[in-house]
Amino acid sequence: MRAWWERARPIALDRAPRDAALALGARADRIAYAFAGGYGAALDALLPDRDRARTAALCATEAGGVHPRAIQTELRDGRVHGDKTFVTLADHADDLLVLAKVGDDDAGRPRLVLARVDAKSDGVALEPLPEMPFVPEIGHASVRFDGAAATLLPGDGWDDYVRPFRTVEDIHVHLAFLGWLIASGRRWGAFGDATLEEALAIAAGLHGLAVADPREPATHLALAGAITASARLVEGLDLDGVPADDRVRWERDRRLLKVAGKAREARRVGAWTRLRR
Repeated sequence: MRAWWERARPIALDRAPRDAALALGARADRIAYAFAGGYGAALDALLPDRDRARTAALCATEAGGVHPRAIQTELRDGRVHGDKTFVTLADHADDLLVLAKVGDDDAGRPRLVLARVDAKSDGVALEPLPEMPFVPEIGHASVRFDGAAATLLPGDGWDDYVRPFRTVEDIHVHLAFLGWLIASGRRWGAFGDATLEEALAIAAGLHGLAVADPREPATHLALAGAITASARLVEGLDLDGVPADDRVRWERDRRLLKVAGKAREARRVGAWTRLRR
């Protein structure tokens, strides 16, 4: 993963995140690398002022889940204390973006912030998790923070960062996947013109959606439609022209596209509920 990123890094540095997602996907020779490119582009879109030369990972999930009341990790006196149980690409990250608690508000709700921690700083310990049965190149880890020095980012950690990231990530990861699919189809001489045209149309829609407000229900519904169209496209792919090794990897890794399906469905239903009030 790191070797691929070193080769791909220049693509991400001089493009807008949505363009970088497509280009990184097109440069990837497998879905795992396309995902990593889309994930990084999503963080660049969420944090436009961050140093793009540094890789990053979002650290939110804890033992009780990822909703606000589950967060027990704390930021005290500029240092992070706590445990994150599942961090994607933590072993590849230069910066860890940590959702942390800084007490409660008057109603007893947790006040959450996002803090940046150098992954190599004292007080950071990573424990690699077992490989997933698909996209094994994408590493996951649990991370313990024991007084690690942190830089506080402005705004609310949940409303300004973690909640919208779910939408931002879906847009950019699917952009990267479609970049991979289109470029791979052309390299292999597979899929046919009509399939590639359909993939281009979906990618164009996501490209426009990438600059929409990720909090708006219309954005969620347009994204749901694009993901559904992409899933239909995938189900109908003719793999006859795909090289054998790539076909085996595709059959193994395509499950990545269904991860978080329940969360997406809840987001879609919630968006319609908001619009129908």
